[in-house]
Amino acid sequence: MNQLFDITGKKALVTGGTRGLGNGMAEGLMEAGCEVCLVGTGDSVFDVAKSYCDKGFKCHGVKADLGVREEVYRCYREALEKLGGDLDILVVSHGIQRRHPAEEFPIQDWDDVINVNLNAVFILCQEAAKTMIPKGYGKIILVSSMAAFFGGMITPAYAAAKGGLTQMAKEMSNDWIAKGINVNCLAPGYMDTDMCAALSDPANPRSQVILGRIPAGRWGKPEDMKGPCVFLASHASDYLGGAVIPVDGGYLVM
Repeated sequence: MNQLFDITGKKALVTGGTRGLGNGMAEGLMEAGCEVCLVGTGDSVFDVAKSYCDKGFKCHGVKADLGVREEVYRCYREALEKLGGDLDILVVSHGIQRRHPAEEFPIQDWDDVINVNLNAVFILCQEAAKTMIPKGYGKIILVSSMAAFFGGMITPAYAAAKGGLTQMAKEMSNDWIAKGINVNCLAPGYMDTDMCAALSDPANPRSQVILGRIPAGRWGKPEDMKGPCVFLASHASDYLGGAVIPVDGGYLVM
């Protein structure tokens, strides 16, 4: 049984890995024995990578603006080089949010969200598949959202991107599972991260409404993503394809 979940020595690329849910998953992979390359938008990615190296983990950093197509390709090439030319696990956890009512949503904000949250995801998956298919093995883990199950409010671009990402994962699973690549999604619920800081603030009346709908009785934390991520990164998920796994404290079934 231990061998099913053993990912010791595997090489992983985690976007959005410097903070929040991406950092939680990256840390979980390193704790399970992976060598990890983090992708972040600022110089902090190098500080975060160094902090993990100082703890004895194998960790690298790549800085990139994933809203720029050429940067997406460059960051993948650079990450692959830092990982010795190989990749076993891709975790795509980056994302941005813009909030406006649909009738007022600026088209530039729409383009920014779709470019970062959907177009960059496709490119990274496509590039990873080119590395993984020749060796007949790979794990691709995409971060979906509750927005893939319901629409939300004042976030039309985010909802569209996460819905598209989720369907894309199912299609890519169909294309690649027979070639040894498992593509699946984790769908976080309401998480206490920077992106949800305004909502999770106890002073916000909506925070209590949301909390009342979470059977677990608390908001999620980045460390809640570790176990599901390691599961999808391991041989334990070899027969899982196109799945969307809620990590939501029971929110969807309340």
